[in-house]
Amino acid sequence: MTARQPSSDSTSKCSNHLKSFRIRTGFSQSELATRAGITRQAVSSIESNLYLPTTAVALRLASVLTCRVEDLFSLAPAEDIVDGTLIGRLPRAEEREAQPVRVKVSTVGKRTIVRPVTGLGEQLSFTVPADGYVVETHSGRSDSTVHVKLSRDRQTIEQDISVAGCDPAIFLAGEYMRRQKDRTSVIGWTMGSTAALHALQRGEVHIAGLHLFDPVTGESNMPFLRRSLKGSHYDVVTFATWEEGFLVRPGNPKSIRTAADLSDPTITLINREEGSGARLLLDQRLRAAGVAPTQVPGYDHIASTHFGVARAIAEH
Repeated sequence: MTARQPSSDSTSKCSNHLKSFRIRTGFSQSELATRAGITRQAVSSIESNLYLPTTAVALRLASVLTCRVEDLFSLAPAEDIVDGTLIGRLPRAEEREAQPVRVKVSTVGKRTIVRPVTGLGEQLSFTVPADGYVVETHSGRSDSTVHVKLSRDRQTIEQDISVAGCDPAIFLAGEYMRRQKDRTSVIGWTMGSTAALHALQRGEVHIAGLHLFDPVTGESNMPFLRRSLKGSHYDVVTFATWEEGFLVRPGNPKSIRTAADLSDPTITLINREEGSGARLLLDQRLRAAGVAPTQVPGYDHIASTHFGVARAIAEH
């Protein structure tokens, strides 16, 4: 048999496509063996990864199948493991053993940030590809170190842009870049404006999307940036202009027009979390209308995203 028996280590690192090329060409194992001058048993053992072919045999197989040796046999990439800082929490250890935790990995400055894909929300957690899987962690708590086995090319991952915020246009930008087949992807992590700003300050994202209105100056965003990022070097880009209002049932059956209308006991509010731009604006309008939060039914009912608010209203 003109093949050599490899070590278990070498077989695990070799990617073998002989069988698929043989079937595609229409040869049986016996026909391929005859044309390549080896035994049928040798072909069977090579296809089963029991033996690695010698250089001469690999060349003859490639010649018969009219392809390159590299098409038939190549070194499989070694496992790429990275260490990163976990943002968020992981499931319990027994749950991680039953089902590996899919994560996104990003490089922000000199830090490697790891987030569970579930943090993208229901809309995207199963459509955005994971960068890898958690293979080891000591606590599973936020800010702990985790080991991740990458499932995507490291260089591609390093080009991804992490954006924190709640603007749905973040996802549109990411989808546009994917359709352009650009190697750079935009990954949107949904959170309120203040939380996004804090994530930027902590070095967890590349970009923070804000929509915060300051009633004292009448400006949006800049007063908050001046206070929070004083002495830091950041670029500020105007991306879009928002027009905010109330999400209501079709036809607005409760005739909600202003913040004052929210004190009606027959109305139930679905609020955003503290620190979000929508929550800050609502509180400002309630104060201007002389309505205390305690007078608003449902003020403490929280949805963490605009999609969550819309779903709660639709299902109510």
